[in-house]
Amino acid sequence: MSVDVQRTLVLLKPDAVARGLAGRILGRFEDALLKIVGVKMVQMDAEFTRKHYFDLEERRGAEAYNSTAEFMQSGPVIAVVLEGVDAVTKVRGIVGSTFPEEAAPGTIRGDFAHQTKASSNASGKAIMNLIHASGNAEEAKYEVELWFSPNELFEYRGVSDAFAY
Repeated sequence: MSVDVQRTLVLLKPDAVARGLAGRILGRFEDALLKIVGVKMVQMDAEFTRKHYFDLEERRGAEAYNSTAEFMQSGPVIAVVLEGVDAVTKVRGIVGSTFPEEAAPGTIRGDFAHQTKASSNASGKAIMNLIHASGNAEEAKYEVELWFSPNELFEYRGVSDAFAY
């Protein structure tokens, strides 16, 4: 029996960084036996934002793209590559629904995010939901390669590996 060890990208958005939630959020992933194999803090510029959110305008419209881009460029983000068994699905479950009011208690967005879809629409601002997580394995591969060069990603054995794999 083989296990599907994957890598996936997580971004702690400007609201998570400004609120000082980085440690608490990363701890939840480590508690779930996901290993941090890459991490850095970045101030996104317009060009990089377009590369990351290359399809958002097509999927959700120019207004959604513009508000998201403005928000993501408003402060630093912390980019993290996590590795583990079925990491993409596991991370999405820990993060919770995109819209905080739909996120279950116990998820990152359910516990820490406060803005609703309605309040976001009324203000014309992007929804401040603390975190981005790759949506599927193909997206994770694209995003990890966009954000990290191979020499910024690490292979190592952690104490929890014996329990995770």
